[in-house]
Amino acid sequence: MPEGDTVWRVARRLREALAGRPLTRCDLRTPRLATVDLTGREVLDVVPRGKHLLTRFEGGLTLHSHLRMDGAWQIYAPAERWRGGPAHQIRAILGTTEHTAVGYRLPVLDLLRTPDESRVVGHLGPDLLGPDWDPAQALGRLLSAPERPLGEALLDQRNLAGIGNVYKCELCFLLRASPWTPVGRLPRPERMPALAKKLLEANKHRPARTTTPWGQRPAPFGGRGAARSDRRLWVYGRAGRSCLRCGTAIRSADEAPASEERVTYWCPACQPDRPNAPPTD
Repeated sequence: MPEGDTVWRVARRLREALAGRPLTRCDLRTPRLATVDLTGREVLDVVPRGKHLLTRFEGGLTLHSHLRMDGAWQIYAPAERWRGGPAHQIRAILGTTEHTAVGYRLPVLDLLRTPDESRVVGHLGPDLLGPDWDPAQALGRLLSAPERPLGEALLDQRNLAGIGNVYKCELCFLLRASPWTPVGRLPRPERMPALAKKLLEANKHRPARTTTPWGQRPAPFGGRGAARSDRRLWVYGRAGRSCLRCGTAIRSADEAPASEERVTYWCPACQPDRPNAPPTD
């Protein structure tokens, strides 16, 4: 599932391609919006809110979309071949004279009045990459349920918006805490929102997300790019491989068997296990 930094980049690309121009084509391929035609309306802005995208049009309308597991927005030039997936996966087409934005596999697509945007994003906590970022408020929300597991609290978008499973695992590692540690028992809990903000800010301009010092360096001339890519993240996706800090084998626990997005990764040495941790692989 795309995380806050990815959605921020998608919003930026959509804004650069569409904002300030009237639509010359509009095709919303969901039953509820099948008769909607926004052709002729100027695109005013594209705003990310956590993992949500809000495309605003003149006349006070907003197209709300969410990428969830594998949704995507692709931008194409007029003569460019569309390569985002088969036609039956297209859910939205927004075109101008210069670009066409195509939304593939979008599980959420709604049209609402711009003043009513809070109806779909008002429940979210402070946005890590947004103008409403408030670390004190985020910390207060995280600590409002002190017995809640740290990883679960970080994933709850009502606490702070933008963290997905990758950042959950990486943040727990950097905090040297098990994902199952009660959030209220974390030493210096004010580190949570500060570190989350630092990671997403550092990665919002990077196509390849990294949380380690090695992943931030360019690959040396002559190769070894693959070896460097294996060192971009501390624990996520590295089950069975050596911890980059201590050498202990990274463990994983599948919290939702049908979804790779809910596999938790951690180092049992750097992040001591808790009795209530689930069985490991």
